[in-house]
Amino acid sequence: MSSNKLKIAIGADHAGFEYKEVLKEFLATDYEVKDFGTHSTASVDYPDFAHPVASAVENKEFDFGILICGSANGVAITANKHQHIRAAICWENEIAALARQHNNANIICIPARFVSTYLAKEMTTTFLTTAFEGGRHENRVNKISC
Repeated sequence: MSSNKLKIAIGADHAGFEYKEVLKEFLATDYEVKDFGTHSTASVDYPDFAHPVASAVENKEFDFGILICGSANGVAITANKHQHIRAAICWENEIAALARQHNNANIICIPARFVSTYLAKEMTTTFLTTAFEGGRHENRVNKISC
């Protein structure tokens, strides 16, 4: 894989497994993607996959993360426990854009039970290609950490 490609960490629980597989294939040409699991639809605990993805992004081993579960709530709550993570639940393309533009989010959380795979791909593309606007938003983002 080319070293100039953005590096993406991806993970999901059993409810997000199929979407994770779709997104991995969709992103493979343009991004370096590492799969942090799960590797089947067998029931698992979402923190077991959200924490490693969040750690990899927080430690700057990866540029962005993608987490998928049924509602996206569990993975987002878990990822946001990490000090330098800004994980955003996205259910519309405009939300994905705003998460990057205004919040400098570094992990997109996708609710597999509530969006189509088409929309998941569209939101992921938007998220990965939208820049943080900075300016007045940077002040706000800088106040997030405890």
